[in-house]
Amino acid sequence: MMLHARIPDIAGIGSLLENLLPWFGIYVPVLLAGALWRRSPSAVVALVLPVTVWLSLFGGLLTDRSHPGGDLTVVSHNVDASNSDPSGTARQLAASGADLLALEELTDQAAATYEKGLAKAYPYHAVRGTVGLWSKLPLSDTRPVNVVRGDAGPLAKTKPPASAEETAAEVRALRTTVTTAHGPLAVYVAHLGSVRLMPSRGFWTDSRDFGADALAKAIAAEPNKRLMLLGDLNGTTDDRALHGHTSRLTSAQQTAGNGFGLTWPAAFPIARIDQILVRGVRPRSAWVLPETGSDHLPVAARVSW
Repeated sequence: MMLHARIPDIAGIGSLLENLLPWFGIYVPVLLAGALWRRSPSAVVALVLPVTVWLSLFGGLLTDRSHPGGDLTVVSHNVDASNSDPSGTARQLAASGADLLALEELTDQAAATYEKGLAKAYPYHAVRGTVGLWSKLPLSDTRPVNVVRGDAGPLAKTKPPASAEETAAEVRALRTTVTTAHGPLAVYVAHLGSVRLMPSRGFWTDSRDFGADALAKAIAAEPNKRLMLLGDLNGTTDDRALHGHTSRLTSAQQTAGNGFGLTWPAAFPIARIDQILVRGVRPRSAWVLPETGSDHLPVAARVSW
């Protein structure tokens, strides 16, 4: 836990461990049980080190860091390309009352359903490829952001078969400007490439890592001081692949959430790979919304200027 950044990322092992880093705390009670079974006072004392390290890394997440108030509510949700009830998901998300609603893993057919289901609550929207933003405020200067490598390169033969959402479209990120009463807000919506376990290559992260780097460069070049990144980044904020984002942006969940805010898989979440990251605005609260028809849970945050 203490030296996770120094673990070599051979076959993606370093990235995998960082995504599961908080779960290393479950070894503490196991070791404690062993120490008590052996009736070893020294072993019990030795557990002070892993407990201290875990608390220093994650202890702050056990408290409620939220504050009242805020000017803008945002929701981000990977709606799942295989979602059997997009209409129901649209109704649930509209009921959240969010001012901005970012959706990822859209298919052409589902996008039309969301456009119809969200039209009344959200008069403005923009869809590019598999991502979209629905807004109660005007949008402008919308454009795609290239986070997909154009060729498979030397890994073409070892790259896993594309999933349904990856074959749906090559555009997986967009950038737009939201006109607010406090001035323009740059919003990026992204769905980075999948990460998968492969027998021959271990934890395959090449697509995700390429997209993370490309997106980080686009955000670094963004002239607007107020910015939000919403989306499924297929990695937690502990993952080294997202350092280009976490070094420049603030996580709404870590700053103003309550608990870990785990989002995937929806049935039994073990990691928060759906993120709301900001700069130039202050997170006031962050939370996870109830399950929809997706394999991800939606995430929400309220920010102030």
